[in-house]
Amino acid sequence: MATLYTQQGANIRKTWFLMVGFFVLVILIGYIAAYLLGDSTILYGAIVFALVMNVGSYWYSDKLVIAMTGAKPATREAYPVLWNTVENLSITAGLPMPKVYVVEDPAPNAFATGRDPEHAAVAATTGILQILNQTELEGVMAHELSHIGNRDMLVSTVAVVLAGFIAILSDFFMRAMMFGGGGNRDDNRAGAVFFVLGIIGIILAPLAAQLIQLAISRRREYLADASGALLTRYPEGLASALEKIHAYGRPMRRANNATAHLFIADPFGGDKRSMTQKISSLFQTHPPAAERIKRLRDMG
Repeated sequence: MATLYTQQGANIRKTWFLMVGFFVLVILIGYIAAYLLGDSTILYGAIVFALVMNVGSYWYSDKLVIAMTGAKPATREAYPVLWNTVENLSITAGLPMPKVYVVEDPAPNAFATGRDPEHAAVAATTGILQILNQTELEGVMAHELSHIGNRDMLVSTVAVVLAGFIAILSDFFMRAMMFGGGGNRDDNRAGAVFFVLGIIGIILAPLAAQLIQLAISRRREYLADASGALLTRYPEGLASALEKIHAYGRPMRRANNATAHLFIADPFGGDKRSMTQKISSLFQTHPPAAERIKRLRDMG
C-alpha cells in the first residue's frame, strides 16, 4: 500500500533523468540544426541554453506556475477554513506549512507546486471553496499535500518547464531552417537522408517531451489520491469532492496546457475533451474521474 513518502526517492531520480534527458535532447537538436544550417555556434548555444534551463526549471518553476495561474496569496483572516485545513493536515503529515494561494475562478480546482516541502505552495479556486464541505475540502488538500510529500511537484514542475522550452527551441530551429536556408544540404543521398531525419526529429522532439510529461502526470494522480485518503483516513471525502468537481464540467478561465497537469482535475473540463478513448488517453493530463472515484471507494 502506498504511503505519503513511498515515491520520494523515485521522483527525485525521475527529476534527474528528465534534466539529463533534456540536456541530451537539446544538444541533439542543436547538433542537427548546426549541421543543417552550417553554423557550429548553434551547438554551443544549445549547450548553454540547456544548462541555464535546467537550473532555472529547478529553482524558479514554482514562481512561474503561480504567475501563470494568476494565484494570489491567501491569509488566515480572509480564508480561515482553507488556511486551517492546510495547517492541520500539514501537521498530521509531518510537513512544513506550505504557502497558501487562491485563484479567483468559479471552476472548482486546486493544485500544488514547489521543488521541495520547504518551498511548496498549494492553491484552491474560489469555486472549489464554495461547493465543497469540510471533509471534501480536507480530501482535496490532503491530495495536494501528498504531491508535496511524495516530491511529485519537483518532477512535475521541472517537466512542464523543460517540455515547454523544448517546444520553443524546436520551433525556433524550424523557422531558422525555413527562412535561413541550410548550409549543409549535401547533394549526395546520405546528406539528403540526414536532412530529412533531422527535420523529422526536430518536429517530433516537443511531442515526445509532451507525452512523457502527460504520462508522469496521470500516474502520480492515482498515487496522490491513495496517499491523500490514507492521510485523512476517509477516502469518501476525496471521492465525493472529485464527483462534484467533475460534475461542474466547465473549463477554468485561465486554463493552460502548460500547467494543466498540476491541477487535481483537468482545468479544460475533464474527460469531455476526448475524441476517441484510445487515442485521447495518451494526451490527457488526468486519469478518468470515474476510475479515480472507484479506486478511492474500493479503499473504503
